Amino acid sequence: MKLVVAIVRPEKLNSVLEALFKADVRGFSISRVQGHGGETEQVETYRGTTVKMELSEKVRLEIGVSNHFVEPTVKAILGAARTGDVGDGKVFVLPVEKIYRIRTGEEDTAAVTPVSSSSPS
Repeated sequence: MKLVVAIVRPEKLNSVLEALFKADVRGFSISRVQGHGGETEQVETYRGTTVKMELSEKVRLEIGVSNHFVEPTVKAILGAARTGDVGDGKVFVLPVEKIYRIRTGEEDTAAVTPVSSSSPS
């Protein structure tokens, strides 16, 4: 099991979500974040003071997947998020020791397997 963490441009989020859906990847968290990577620094004047704007808006996706979903997940993100310009983001693949589904108590692979819409509530 792995945790795929992707930091992408906000304007690419819809493309990434569509690509994940097409790759049958379900279940993720999305957060708005700020960060600084290889982008050039912007200098702006605010109330007469010159300020370096070093942080840029990004979107962070966290996706817990079983091992066989790692490659399709990463390929979907890379394909949909890439513009070819500096600041496209990063994808991290981290090992996961244990996963629990709170509702059912399922563990590990069963906990990251999508719940079918026909399952009882």
